[in-house]
Amino acid sequence: MSEGQGSSGNVIAAICSFFIPGLGQLFQGRLISAILWFVIGCVAFAITWLITLSLLPFGWFIISVLSCINAAVYRR
Repeated sequence: MSEGQGSSGNVIAAICSFFIPGLGQLFQGRLISAILWFVIGCVAFAITWLITLSLLPFGWFIISVLSCINAAVYRR
């Protein structure tokens, strides 16, 4: 299995990060990055909720996509 962009590990990590920001980074063994992505996702969700007063997790979704991209292009 090759390391880097497009490897099966990165694809699985990207899918994990799409659902929960930081989970893919945790899967890759990057603990600090995983915690940061999760905290940023929670803050984005809270800000979105405060502005719109709805449970539409738009901020969470944007951070999930960015976290997904980050996990997909990671190289050791």
